[in-house]
Amino acid sequence: MVYDALIIGSGLSGLAAGIRLAMFNKKVLIVEKHVEVGGLNSFYVRKQRTFDVGLHAMTNYVPKGARNAPLSKLLKQLRFRHEDFRLCPQHQSEIRFPGHALRFTNDFSVLEEEVARAFPAQIDGFRRLVAKIRDYDELDLNNSRFTPARAVVQECITDPVLIDMLFCPLMYYGSASEGDMDFYQFVIMFKSVFMEGFAKPEGGMPYILNLLVDKYKTLGGELRMGAGVKAIHAPDGALQSVELENGETLLADKVISSAGYIETLRLCRPCPVEEARCEEGRMSFMECLFVLDRQPKDLGYDKSIVFFSTKPRFDYRVPEAAVDVTSGVLCAPNNFDYPQPGEGMLRLTNQANYGVWNDMVRADYRAAKKEWRERAIEEILQFFPDFRHNVVFTDAFTPKTIFKYTGHLNGAVYGAPHKIKDGRTPIRNVFICGTDQGFLGIIGATLSGISMANLHVLQAENKPEYGRI
Repeated sequence: MVYDALIIGSGLSGLAAGIRLAMFNKKVLIVEKHVEVGGLNSFYVRKQRTFDVGLHAMTNYVPKGARNAPLSKLLKQLRFRHEDFRLCPQHQSEIRFPGHALRFTNDFSVLEEEVARAFPAQIDGFRRLVAKIRDYDELDLNNSRFTPARAVVQECITDPVLIDMLFCPLMYYGSASEGDMDFYQFVIMFKSVFMEGFAKPEGGMPYILNLLVDKYKTLGGELRMGAGVKAIHAPDGALQSVELENGETLLADKVISSAGYIETLRLCRPCPVEEARCEEGRMSFMECLFVLDRQPKDLGYDKSIVFFSTKPRFDYRVPEAAVDVTSGVLCAPNNFDYPQPGEGMLRLTNQANYGVWNDMVRADYRAAKKEWRERAIEEILQFFPDFRHNVVFTDAFTPKTIFKYTGHLNGAVYGAPHKIKDGRTPIRNVFICGTDQGFLGIIGATLSGISMANLHVLQAENKPEYGRI
């Protein structure tokens, strides 16, 4: 049997690519090495509680009826209704630095008013920046030139603290690079976080993932769990076959991999020499989850998400220690417009060092998780009330956990710094989607799968109408 397309990985991008191809009666197989779908945005169960991982919130939220927004394009391409996603908008979020705070909601005018209040001398420059962002085509697959975002922003805004405050949420939610990001990525994240906004699906990631899987299978797509890929055989630089870890050989006309660019090339036999020149991703995180005996807002946590730095200047880079607790993301998942809020919870995310965590022996690893969890709490108490007496259950995961369940080198959540916008690899008929393709966020990852399926399978058949998003 020869598949029209074999997709590696059942994360959002892989599932979206599978759905898109199955819509047009393509014979599609998704292979997933783990027993749960979702990849970077999955879930797990502890003590009869289900915890989302990866997803603090879905970015790019727009209400029903909005046109030409990424969410609207996704729904149209996958043939879902807006109400199918059961999205619950945020209440309000915040960026908090020493002496400064900026509120924002899904109404962009709130952030504009906050900048005018907190940084009155910068508001004209902020508006010039917004005009640049509105005019920029961040989805141009043919633009591969790196443009440092900080340089562009500094042409409009001169206050370094305001610049850091704007970068903080965007880097935490999408940057594979340390210190700066490509301007197209800055634009993607600025629009998705500030100009559109946050929402969470009622039922969390299990609901969204089941929705996608059901659609895929209903269209005739095949999904095989526990089916890790051992090798992509590509003699003479062209796809020949895919070998699974159980020794089975599969044939397909095209492979679309969501495993990551370098990770995909390392599966190829022979491995292309280009792989040796690629820079590996390094940005990873530790996340602590706290189940509470009451709602966060009853303890003084009334924001949906807070992006914070306890230092006057924000530093986004791999820390030398196991964790950098001086900046992070604090999410209260129930502070969204849910019909029923459920059990109280806080999620705290900090930058972390994969190498330090990976080198620990088992006993040290467990002790270190507890130690750094306490350090992280102590740090945020500079800004927030103490909630420790209200914790009824806690858990944590580290870059080592992320590597185990995603296969991303160094547990790099956002993959490698250099993105491959057109999804092409040196191997003919092997393409990538997802993190290393470069569309960011939950909606971006899903659109990445759609775009690569359109471009490399449907459009390749000389049916350009299939490629429009």
